[in-house]
Amino acid sequence: MRHTILFIIDGLPGGGAERVVITLAGEMAARGHQVTIASLQACLDYPIPEGVEYLLVEDRYRGPFRRQTEILRRARQLDSALRRHFAGRTVNLAISNLPKTDRIVAACPYLAQAWLCLHCAIQAGQLAERSGVRHWLKKRQLIRTYSDRKLITVCQALQRDALDCGLRPARMETIYNPFDLDWIRQRAAASCPMDGEDFILHVGRFNHQKRHDRLLEAFKLSGYSGKLVLLGQGGQAELSAVQAQAQRLGIADRLVVAGFTDNPYAYMRAARALVLSSDYEGFGNVLVEALACGTPVASTDCPEGPAEILTGDLAIGLSKMDSQSLADAITRVLRSPALLRPEQLEPFSLNTAVDRYLTLANQ
Repeated sequence: MRHTILFIIDGLPGGGAERVVITLAGEMAARGHQVTIASLQACLDYPIPEGVEYLLVEDRYRGPFRRQTEILRRARQLDSALRRHFAGRTVNLAISNLPKTDRIVAACPYLAQAWLCLHCAIQAGQLAERSGVRHWLKKRQLIRTYSDRKLITVCQALQRDALDCGLRPARMETIYNPFDLDWIRQRAAASCPMDGEDFILHVGRFNHQKRHDRLLEAFKLSGYSGKLVLLGQGGQAELSAVQAQAQRLGIADRLVVAGFTDNPYAYMRAARALVLSSDYEGFGNVLVEALACGTPVASTDCPEGPAEILTGDLAIGLSKMDSQSLADAITRVLRSPALLRPEQLEPFSLNTAVDRYLTLANQ
């Protein structure tokens, strides 16, 4: 049966949730479904897959009380744009992605039956840094947005996180993020600027969640003699802080800031190991991607994601949430990397994820 499928997202910069949307949309279109990505910002770092319609619903309002009226205003804009775009068609499956988009979608009458996909931790990601009235207001906002709605979580731990925050969804399903494992391996075979170098790799945006400070400390403490390569985007202030810390630790000559690339897999394939140092994740896409490239991984055992990926012998790569523990995990995976069994990646395959999503059509 051919379905009409809609993804809504705040924009398409080079992030994990954005790559998930692009990957799902491309595979669904390849299977013959009518797929649209509605983006609420013009930011577009990924190519739109063949056969996927791209609908930009950009907010151009610059009047007074812009922030105070943003959600309802943009919900009306989105409602109008979707009614025009899908005139004469029924949307069988609509999926909202990322927190601000979820708030807009929750206020959009056309999308009353949309699924809201939680990609990141709620307590650690949206509530932990707020206190007092700000914490109370944010929690109320989350409950108002997600309760009585259909939710998708990208790992099992996010279901527990949502319920512990007081969310009471009408229905909740877990679908792991999708990975085209064969495509990743093909891309990984491309040449890498670091080929022939001895290095470990971190892939992620420069922000507090990713804890580059912990990463640099762990790199120093591990005694590893190669280089540390950082892939990702960030502002100058964040980059300067990382470079200053590297100077203090005496590792600046072994730090390589490589920026953003649309093919991180070549770096993953060439690396001795990939390291994730985050305080929290929603899933931890880079862990699956590195494993698909045949590269061992070390990761903080943050509350959501890594422990559902690094199972069995791969769990030697999990660490406590401190620099010394992460350094020990780096040492373990470098000295004695666990053997990956093919079935360990099957739950994260693209076909598995798309099959699960398609079962939600018309539900």
